[in-house]
Amino acid sequence: MRYISTRGSTVSLSFEDVLLTGLAHDGGLYIPEKWLPVSSEEIRDMASMNYMECAYNIMRGYIEEQCIGNENLNSLINDTYAIFDNSDVAPLIKLNENTFLLELFHGPTLAFKDFALQFLGRMFEHVLAKRDLRITIVGATSGDTGSAAIEACRGRDNLDIFMLHPAGRISEVQRHQMTTVNEKNVHNIAIKGTFDDCQDLVKGMFNDELFRKNVNLSAVNSINWARVLAQIVYYFISAIKIGAPDQATTFVVPTGNFGNVYAGYGAYQMGLRNTELVVASNQNDILTRFFRSGDMSISAVRPSLSPSMDIQISSNFERLLFDLLDRDGASVSLAMKEFRETGTLPDGERLRSAAGTLFSSFSVTDKETLEEINYTHQKNGMLVDPHTAVGLSVARKFVSQNNQRVILATAHPAKFPDAVFQATGVSPELPHHLSDLFDRKEKFITLANDLSSVQAYVNDNIKSSQ
Repeated sequence: MRYISTRGSTVSLSFEDVLLTGLAHDGGLYIPEKWLPVSSEEIRDMASMNYMECAYNIMRGYIEEQCIGNENLNSLINDTYAIFDNSDVAPLIKLNENTFLLELFHGPTLAFKDFALQFLGRMFEHVLAKRDLRITIVGATSGDTGSAAIEACRGRDNLDIFMLHPAGRISEVQRHQMTTVNEKNVHNIAIKGTFDDCQDLVKGMFNDELFRKNVNLSAVNSINWARVLAQIVYYFISAIKIGAPDQATTFVVPTGNFGNVYAGYGAYQMGLRNTELVVASNQNDILTRFFRSGDMSISAVRPSLSPSMDIQISSNFERLLFDLLDRDGASVSLAMKEFRETGTLPDGERLRSAAGTLFSSFSVTDKETLEEINYTHQKNGMLVDPHTAVGLSVARKFVSQNNQRVILATAHPAKFPDAVFQATGVSPELPHHLSDLFDRKEKFITLANDLSSVQAYVNDNIKSSQ
């Protein structure tokens, strides 16, 4: 398997090189040259497999054996998911006759990002040891990616990790999960700006070729293909549990950066065809506007109760755009250039039409989010976080019940206790391993939204940690 850039002007790479490279040198994102088909019979066979066995079968074809042999890959996958606190790894909870909640928060940092980042951290360790390399990882987080990436990379000998988050725009739990990690190779930076600003700074570092080379830069954000690959697995797993490939499934996915729902698109391309994908947005509704009318125009980010979706520039959308533009990298490059210069994606209506009926999207307000948290608590006796509530609200109000509906529960309610308490009067408790989180000492620096300042900090702290 080889991987190509969505902007088409760089050479194809192996999985191992894509893992370490992250963002392509032409500014594009890597995707496989082709999707490997999974037949209906193979999907039925997975019904008898556990999560780790399914993950191995789905991911094996995308990772060359010279990168990691079959036995080692199997062990790495088992090590990744053995630390999750539920034996099903991604349990599917039945809410009513045709509505299910896919719990993706049983990893060490209580969010769906653990599925990809625990795998990614172990892959980094394996490849870096094999190549005798040291890398510098930079990432931007709207809340959950940061803690999951840090947890996966903390204490590893061959890398430093620098995580940027928007100052004052993530929950207290999210911040403390990142900033209370004391390992020498972990560095947290609060940026005076939005998540989009953090994301632009990361891309700016990757686009500075001299800096990129000098610090041996790599990425853990969902721009890294290995993350998308790992997340494809739970779409197959959950659909199979409710009857795939014979039973149609509608996935309702709370998303801002488009990475999680793009993994669902990957599952569809591989063979999970009897599928619909519903993008659930908060008041930052750029994706909803696109899938409704073709209007992808940037507006100001408005802080919400679901901060991980407070995004206007959805990085992973470029991967879908590549297919909507017939895999023409030059067209993608031109479209993205105009989008960043004018704030509006050109020819949006035609692109929306090209997406067909696979995707739909709806948005809900903070008021509706609180109402849904309370409704779910009253109806099902469950506490849900505000991002999951966005998905539940969209499903209940807008999504037909003709198919079986799977709503992705992306985070544990204790990551957002203020919103949950506001809605229900109940304070969700942190799991035992995080019960002393607010007693731990924080360590982070606050910097301006300035690329040169961030690069200087990275350079200085790489030297001090080696």
